[in-house]
Amino acid sequence: MAKIDKRQFSKEEWHHIRSERSAKKQARRFAKQQSQQIIPLSPQEKANKHVAFVLGNGNSRQGIEVTEIAPQGKIYGCNALYRSFAPDYLVAVDVKMILEISKTGYQKKHEVWTNPNRAYDRIPKLNTFNPSKGWSSGPTALWLASQHGYEKIYILGFDYRGLDKGNKFNNIYADTPNYKKSTDGATFFGNWLRQTASVIKQHTHIHYVRVIAPDNYQPDELNKFDNYKTISVEDFKKIFQIS
Repeated sequence: MAKIDKRQFSKEEWHHIRSERSAKKQARRFAKQQSQQIIPLSPQEKANKHVAFVLGNGNSRQGIEVTEIAPQGKIYGCNALYRSFAPDYLVAVDVKMILEISKTGYQKKHEVWTNPNRAYDRIPKLNTFNPSKGWSSGPTALWLASQHGYEKIYILGFDYRGLDKGNKFNNIYADTPNYKKSTDGATFFGNWLRQTASVIKQHTHIHYVRVIAPDNYQPDELNKFDNYKTISVEDFKKIFQIS
């Protein structure tokens, strides 16, 4: 793109121009990626031996039925996912979420992972990271899956940027207990992004595939890794033959 002299514009106008240019750049990058051939599942992947799915709760995964991918690999989920689906591993690091989960007794029958906290001392059957990761739930779930040695990990619902041009809270559980309202401002995603990048950088033997909607944010911090790529939600559905 041609260089623009920002002195010609007000601060508000310049911010708008930068946002539009960034969106166009991301759209071109996405279109280039979608022109690449979709690699079908290998026989090993079809046998569910080397694939895992890590589910964040961003709106981009809203159209994917978790029950359809569950037979095709281990599921690592976060926070309120347990309300409608029991993943193989549930990760929650927020105190309020752990207290909600424990009140249902979910952790007594399913594997739940969290960071050590005195508030949990009397809660039975919780698995705790030792030492504490101190990370957000999504990247922690991604790290946990990476520790289990899969060859390929699909990342869903890691949207990072908020809705409405990055201004509104982006989570499929918005407006439910222990979550912000859909009208609230977007949550700062810098820590999530840095933690995700750390996992990908440390596990060069694992191939990470982030499943995204056309308007999802594609940070350079992730795109620089050779063991990382993105595919569209629609292509993901084609690969796994789900509706």
